[in-house]
Amino acid sequence: MDALPCLLDWLRPQLGTRPFILGLAGAQGSGKSTLAAGIARALQADGLAAAAVSLDDFYRPRRDRLALATRIHPLLATRGVPGSHDVPLLMHALCQVRAGQPVALPRFDKLADDRLAPQHWQPPARIDVLVLEGWCIGARAQPAALLHDPVNPLEADEDPAAVWRAHANQALAGAYQRLWNRLDALAFLAAPDWKTVPRWRAEQEASLARATGRTGMDAAAITRFCAHYERLTRWQLATTPLHAGLTLHLDAARRVRATPAPTGRARP
Repeated sequence: MDALPCLLDWLRPQLGTRPFILGLAGAQGSGKSTLAAGIARALQADGLAAAAVSLDDFYRPRRDRLALATRIHPLLATRGVPGSHDVPLLMHALCQVRAGQPVALPRFDKLADDRLAPQHWQPPARIDVLVLEGWCIGARAQPAALLHDPVNPLEADEDPAAVWRAHANQALAGAYQRLWNRLDALAFLAAPDWKTVPRWRAEQEASLARATGRTGMDAAAITRFCAHYERLTRWQLATTPLHAGLTLHLDAARRVRATPAPTGRARP
């Protein structure tokens, strides 16, 4: 089953007269960007000023992440976990959307691992419906007791004192929850299991490299990169369906496994 009609059938009845912000969450390679763009196109055909943007486009610039890596923990040089995003920039954008003001949306070059200059951002425009997609959208912090035991060799070898994962968890519990409170609704694309995620990420990396003509990460680098996300991805698979307005359970080919049962316009 195609996920796009399911999302649109659930979303359209919720749209009113004020600007609407939808959060779309899911693991790396689950198809979030494609679905977000499809939602925006469908709503534009309905006559709405709709746009899609990725949480990835709000990563901190590389120099800022390197500074965090020096000050707090070396793993913070790698983009991805809570704490590696420019929360004030995203909050400002969401507030502009909510107020009906024109907003310029940033863009991030993943192969260069840095934010593009403002002249390459999406031009300022007023937005009726914004689809904010990202792997940890709507995620809630873990209980502190769960941070003690590492979930993979990366955590065991490079974060034995749990400094990095505690920093990410604290960010998620604080500033990121204030971001999620700005969302009107949350939809979640649930991967079948964790082991599917690195394969999806490899497919995504290959597609990005073909599109740009640049060399992406090799298999070892992808495995290491995904290890940064494993803890929170597993936590989301277990908990996000409990508070998302709509959860679409995907198979390994990214098809919806069964007719979804929306739980309503749940706030994240």
